[in-house]
Amino acid sequence: MGCRARALATELLRVVAEDGRAERAAVPDPRCRRSGRGAWLHPDPECLRLAERRRAFPRALRVPGPLDLSAVREYLDRPERLNTSGSGPSHPVAHAATDAGTSRARH
Repeated sequence: MGCRARALATELLRVVAEDGRAERAAVPDPRCRRSGRGAWLHPDPECLRLAERRRAFPRALRVPGPLDLSAVREYLDRPERLNTSGSGPSHPVAHAATDAGTSRARH
């Protein structure tokens, strides 16, 4: 999905599917601690928009139907989540990968 470029897992945001009361939602997992299949995304609102437009999350997370992405959108909009060390996302295009166990994620 996206440009199919590779990036270090530390440069990406892991997103997992979570069942809610009304509908299934995608939630951010920045510490990579939640169980379940994960999708990887550059922590950039534009990457999220591209992935949403391509309907990439349901496919990557292998869930039926659409996902509520509001929690991911809110996480990306928070100013305190920005990395101040100078090493941010390496590519401004949406990426997701399903192989959470590798140091480099294929998009």
